Amino acid sequence: MVDDAMVEKGARVHTVRVADAVDDEAELARMGYKQELKRDLTLLQNFGISFSIISVITGIPSLFLYGLNTGGPAVMTWGFLVVAFFTMLVGLAMGEVCSAHPTSGGPYFWAAMLSEPQNAAFASWVTGWFNLLGQVAVTAGISYGCANFISTLATFNTNFVPEPRITIGIYAGVLITQGLINTFGVHLLKYINNISIWWHAVGTTAVVIAILAAAPSHQSAKFVFGTFIDNTGVDGTGWSERASPAYVVVIGTLMAQYTLTGFDGSAHMTEETHNAAMSGSIGIIMAIGVSAVLAWFLILGLLFSIQDLDATVNSPTGQPVAQIFLDTVGEKGAIVLMVIVIGAMFFCGTFSLTSNSRMMYAFARDGGIPGHKFFHKVSKASQSPIRTVWLACTLSFILALPSLGSSVAFSAVTSIATIGLYISYAIPIALRVVYWKRFVRGPYHLGPFSYPVAIVACLWIAFISIAFILPQANPVDSQTLNYTIVAVGIVLAYCMGFWVLSARKWFTGPIKQIQEEDAAMEGVDTASSRETSGGENEKVL
Repeated sequence: MVDDAMVEKGARVHTVRVADAVDDEAELARMGYKQELKRDLTLLQNFGISFSIISVITGIPSLFLYGLNTGGPAVMTWGFLVVAFFTMLVGLAMGEVCSAHPTSGGPYFWAAMLSEPQNAAFASWVTGWFNLLGQVAVTAGISYGCANFISTLATFNTNFVPEPRITIGIYAGVLITQGLINTFGVHLLKYINNISIWWHAVGTTAVVIAILAAAPSHQSAKFVFGTFIDNTGVDGTGWSERASPAYVVVIGTLMAQYTLTGFDGSAHMTEETHNAAMSGSIGIIMAIGVSAVLAWFLILGLLFSIQDLDATVNSPTGQPVAQIFLDTVGEKGAIVLMVIVIGAMFFCGTFSLTSNSRMMYAFARDGGIPGHKFFHKVSKASQSPIRTVWLACTLSFILALPSLGSSVAFSAVTSIATIGLYISYAIPIALRVVYWKRFVRGPYHLGPFSYPVAIVACLWIAFISIAFILPQANPVDSQTLNYTIVAVGIVLAYCMGFWVLSARKWFTGPIKQIQEEDAAMEGVDTASSRETSGGENEKVL
């Protein structure tokens, strides 16, 4: 990485010196925007946003049952390493683009800047809607997972039986609380962020050490690294029999890929971060790297600590992770560990909502969503987009409603989040490769590795986008339908249909606020000068 901006033109590369002390507001003005959000985040806090949203202690426990049934320990361990490798390539490619265009719009803004002018609005429109879908779904997945674990904790030493309608009510309460924090506690977010970083790092380590140290016995390495399980068949016939074991391996990587999702949070917070052109990119890469190490550590700890596989999978708590806690540290110890997990999930959902609202604010600022004139307003008191905070809460709640009548709704929501976000990551990365002459590098870049990394990242995203819309349970019926294809199809149909019918006539891509205001001022000045001139002419006559 270097502190020079590289301008690519034909086969020649010209180097332009970049000042060490970056004026963030001037950089934002260069991209056409005013500084409206409060800029007071450091690199550590920017990293903390993505680290908290990735939240390995949220993603892995939430989908641990899915992982055990869909490939088992072998896919969970080795599959995670493969996913982590390719996700790092995606992060490296994203970081390069983020450094060149550090703005809250993130992927949809990048898509416009990297396209040919005549295609910029369309690229921005499609990217923005996929990113919005992914942002809403990831918030829903995180906070619904938190509600699930609260329901599970309530079963300890009680007669409470979790039901979908009760869990959805808890989920609503979780979302409202997170919305209130993002509304009235904006000035506290950076401090909560610092707590969240340590909660996740220390909490994950404490959970793993506690269960490994207290476990009466441990599974063998052969079990952890070599056991393949296919419980995808509702009627006993799984996909490994109906299709092939490879099919199960592919769909089994969802746990890993969903866990390593949401690192664009660092990009969406760049307008609130000092030295944004470097901090946003480093925040993305650090979040993926640190999370990958902690996640594998957590997966191994949980798998080695399983006491009885069947009892864990069929736990009366409904959560195998909770059963592992009960079997290793007892009920009182399990309550403590569950509080650690639930706390991490709550922090994760809170900052997912923060990132989500910033993306919606930026997209509304550029006229990309219905009601944009209402939603792009920033609270003068808190310098925060309060209206999009509650828009994000509302949409996230709606997306989780199918859980009332579907047994695979949660895994579908996680698939939607993964596909939506990663497609929005892929579009600007692909455009950066196709229209390489238009790309002006920022202070962070990959040098000669830029193109190979970007190409592999796009191929990986294309692969998982197909993999995660596939059926997850066999046979497929109304209860087991993976409705990811439905949600993604609705968004695709809406954004394409609305584009053809209307948006192409008025949506021009990212709006240059400063240029618009300058043009307006010039219009006022011109009108004033005409009035003055007219008055003088009248006096002469």
